[in-house]
Amino acid sequence: MTTLARPRHHRVVAGVCAGLAERFGLTPWTVRVVFLASCLLPGPQFLLYLALWLLLPQEP
Repeated sequence: MTTLARPRHHRVVAGVCAGLAERFGLTPWTVRVVFLASCLLPGPQFLLYLALWLLLPQEP
């Protein structure tokens, strides 16, 4: 398994969804669709995305 990092490829905004997809063996679009669907539910999805954007290292 790869480490959790924001890749330089397959990015749309910050690479958070692409990094999660790469780490867990999913396609980036699957993670993006799940994230967007979760935004219909109440919760701190955007804050979690922003935190991961700031905390995850960028892939070398």
